[in-house]
Amino acid sequence: MVQETFLITGAGTGFGKGIALGLAEQGEKVIAGVETMSEVSALENEAKERKIDIQVEKLDVTDPADRERAWTWDVDVLLNNAGISEGGSLADIPEERLRNQFEVNVFGPILLTQKIAKAMVKKQRGKIVFMSSVSGLMADPLSGPYGGSKFTLEAFAESLSKELQEFNVQVAVINPGPYLTGFNDREFEAWRTWRDNPAERLFDYEQLAFPYEQLDPEELIKEGIKVITGETNDYRNVVPKAMSAMIKKRQKELWDKKSDENLGERHELVQKSIDIEPATTPVKGIVNKIKDKL
Repeated sequence: MVQETFLITGAGTGFGKGIALGLAEQGEKVIAGVETMSEVSALENEAKERKIDIQVEKLDVTDPADRERAWTWDVDVLLNNAGISEGGSLADIPEERLRNQFEVNVFGPILLTQKIAKAMVKKQRGKIVFMSSVSGLMADPLSGPYGGSKFTLEAFAESLSKELQEFNVQVAVINPGPYLTGFNDREFEAWRTWRDNPAERLFDYEQLAFPYEQLDPEELIKEGIKVITGETNDYRNVVPKAMSAMIKKRQKELWDKKSDENLGERHELVQKSIDIEPATTPVKGIVNKIKDKL
């Protein structure tokens, strides 16, 4: 059998880095795409120290030149993992930050995917996986920009899966819950880059933090590897699985929600954003209870 080539975008940090290194440790042929040249050096050095054979390439998905170079690679499995999170109220976020959210999370990945998908069609095989989020299935206050980008990615992935099925190309999505990689906490620090008038904001972002306890990311990395290698062939992959019930409940509640419901009251997740400390993890020994609650 010909060894498959896996292209992982956003492999400089977090899930992407963990999945890329994990696959390479298993002997898979991996191209790890990272945003900057400094990340190329850092990941190459880490792989060398761990004696892992991996190809590291600069691949900023929003850069047309980087995308064109990536189209020359023979890719069998693509994991569209690169992404950012812009937190803040939709009434507050500056236009350029909102547009950037969609450039990185939606337009960059889809434009990268286009020619890779056509190459897969020619071979009549391949797999495209989108790293979505539970935020692509349910929307929280203060995360509308990020959630909106992931809802859009969900629609694009669903359409693409139906378009490519006759050509034997698989499509799947991974929906991580709250894992402690730093990504979620950075979402609630994104306001520090805003060029606006703080006096006009609806919320005091100094007082807000990511409103969920966060879990060890190793579980997500293991499950992600199963999805992209085909060990798991589900289209939708919520991790942790226990969170699926919460998502379905939240989706069902919208069918009965009234537009004037709870007016004048602060939403419970806004209050939790005020009460919780950044990078909060479950108390030792109750991780499973947290998952069950999710």
